[in-house]
Amino acid sequence: MEFIGGLARLKAQHRGCVATIGAFDGVHLGHQAVLSHLLRIGAERSLPSLVITLEPLPREFFKSHEAPPRITTLREKCHVLASLGLERLLCVRFNAAVSRIEAGDFIERVFVGQLGVRHMVVGDDLRFGHEQAGDIDLLRRYARRHNFTVSSTDTVPCDGARISSTRLREALKAQDFVLAERLMGRPYSMRGRVIYGRRLGTQLGVPTANLSLHRRRAAMAGVYAVEVGGLNGTERLPGVANVGLRPTLGDREDPVLEVHVLDYSALFYGKEIEVVFRHRLRSERHFPSLEGLSKQIHTDIASCRAYFGRGES
Repeated sequence: MEFIGGLARLKAQHRGCVATIGAFDGVHLGHQAVLSHLLRIGAERSLPSLVITLEPLPREFFKSHEAPPRITTLREKCHVLASLGLERLLCVRFNAAVSRIEAGDFIERVFVGQLGVRHMVVGDDLRFGHEQAGDIDLLRRYARRHNFTVSSTDTVPCDGARISSTRLREALKAQDFVLAERLMGRPYSMRGRVIYGRRLGTQLGVPTANLSLHRRRAAMAGVYAVEVGGLNGTERLPGVANVGLRPTLGDREDPVLEVHVLDYSALFYGKEIEVVFRHRLRSERHFPSLEGLSKQIHTDIASCRAYFGRGES
């Protein structure tokens, strides 16, 4: 998949496509219905498929501390979109100037002027442009004027209720990974490149891989039994992960993910890994001493081994 990092990077060869626009946070089954429709239209018309998204999301730009937790980072979103077969992702940097563009002007300047869109596929809840004034009716009026077509997809239900990013966040907050997987069509995971930390885990005899989550708030916090991919070919290895602010150390303002992989001693640094969440072990909490934290970590490892049915190595 080609990543296009901003409107200024659009070139002549990017004109002529089928496109959609949205946050696609979580890339759940509702989003996937839009994307599947987009790919089908692209194949029928022999045109490349293009997804337009904004970064940061508007709610994060205007009220970063009040915005809902991120389900997927841009990196994670790119990975899922590529796996679905999308050909291009245009990431528009959202700022004060972009926020002031009227919906009609955005259609004419971006969809028509820069992208030469031939067809737009949108969800039934489409809103875009200044103060979210743009909707599917406005898009269709401009489509008739500029000779492109528009189609929409219906709501995708699960257990009689609409699949949405809000519902997915609620499932993750409730630690309901079974429901989250049903809403997404895949298990919930986080991915990123392993960074250098304080090596405290190694000092405690429990080496960990640290990932920066690149989000102000995670959709959940606590200690989990997980599976880790990217370390040993296609095999996922069991481990214990902590998502949160490390209250015992008191050194974080943004959440971090730390994962200890059971019975794995090779180096982590620089590897891109995926951490798949399977089961919640406990909530994150403060310990009065590193000794207390170390004791709890070993209890967590034992609980993880029991969950995966693995005895001591």
